[in-house]
Amino acid sequence: QVQVVESGGGLVQPGGSLRLSCAASGVIFSIDVMGWYRQAPGKQRELVATITSGGSINYADSVKGRFTISRDNTKNTVYLQMNSLKPEDTAVYYCNVKVKVITALLDYWGQGTQVTVSS
Repeated sequence: QVQVVESGGGLVQPGGSLRLSCAASGVIFSIDVMGWYRQAPGKQRELVATITSGGSINYADSVKGRFTISRDNTKNTVYLQMNSLKPEDTAVYYCNVKVKVITALLDYWGQGTQVTVSS
């Protein structure tokens, strides 16, 4: 079965940096889109960034210029480099993986990793 595991979260001061990683295992078919979402307490889950198998990238306006998403297709791994972190970036960050299976897309989520930005 497909498993999605995030890592790299933690506590960082404002202006600091973190690098999140997400590895998908057990994937027989091709991965179409990998992305990062986040959810703060009392807030809806929101898109942070996505990257397609062809390298097309979308960012939320709130993170443009500060975050960078990338992927290593040989490892089925997606990364999120987060720079110039702000307290409002504090949230649980979730990895999303969409697997193409002939005529369908199957959606998989990781358990999340906590990112806390505080002085």
